[in-house]
Amino acid sequence: MIVRTGLTGPFPRSEALVAATRDLDRGRVTAEVVEELFGRTEGEVVALERRLGFDTVTGGYLRWADLFRPFAETWEGFSVGPLTRWFETNTFYRQPILHAPPGRVPGAIAARLPPATRADPAHAGVILPGPYTFAGLLENRSGEAEVALVHRLGRLLAEEVRELAGLGYATFQFSEPLLVDRPPERALAEAVVSAYTSVHGSAGAASTLVWTYGADANPVFPLLDRLPVSAVGVDLAETDWETIPASSERRGLGLGVVDPRTTLVEEASDVVRIVHALKDRRRPSALWLGPGGPLDLVPWEPATRKLHLLPAVRQALNRENGGRP
Repeated sequence: MIVRTGLTGPFPRSEALVAATRDLDRGRVTAEVVEELFGRTEGEVVALERRLGFDTVTGGYLRWADLFRPFAETWEGFSVGPLTRWFETNTFYRQPILHAPPGRVPGAIAARLPPATRADPAHAGVILPGPYTFAGLLENRSGEAEVALVHRLGRLLAEEVRELAGLGYATFQFSEPLLVDRPPERALAEAVVSAYTSVHGSAGAASTLVWTYGADANPVFPLLDRLPVSAVGVDLAETDWETIPASSERRGLGLGVVDPRTTLVEEASDVVRIVHALKDRRRPSALWLGPGGPLDLVPWEPATRKLHLLPAVRQALNRENGGRP
């Protein structure tokens, strides 16, 4: 069984970077100073990802103010709306406002990807909003029904994947916290399957992951197991691993083994035990290990310490597997 590790969302900004961006807003530093600090800090995240042996490099997505902002600022039909609470957390995002049927702008998202990913796209992890979460968390003034909007966003994101795959990107994660926070039913659930069918048709040989977090994924597994993606990921801080259903399909399984809501460091032996149980129950073709969700809820230093769990678990599993990846 292949074991892969990597970030599943944004990494926290360093204290220096947070202070610099605040000073920029207050006119105390120049944009050039902040840009230089962004570049240096992204380099530190990349160095950490490589040091820990991650399969994909992200650079931490430090420049993305939230999951939707690059789309709300560049795609047609959108404007950037008010600060809105991100689920039940103390973080916020600018809610996208959709005024008309959305349209993507070729090259716009590619230009917003972290420079580290653009330098080596084959080993980069592209993190995108899932079509269901995107449709459900924007303010829809377009008049289009949510079911139709999920279909449309699926097609647009599929076009995005096709363009980025053409540039050499090979791993795409779709962040879908709303799938577990507000599970879709009936026509809306079918729209989600259709959206990812569109993505699958555009991905070619690239890996596609749907990553859920923030709530229990167990009630949604019947839907997750229908999605035509390389792997589905669940947040083990919210999902009882002992009740994750069995599966006979050879597909990938993502496990959020690093709790992004606490600074406490997990025990590698506990994670290995869970992996063994789920490996026998789900028989995944590949295992993707990472944080349960975005790590930017905890400070830089604790987040860095917690990530060391991932290579420790991977090494333990590889030793048991006779040194094979």
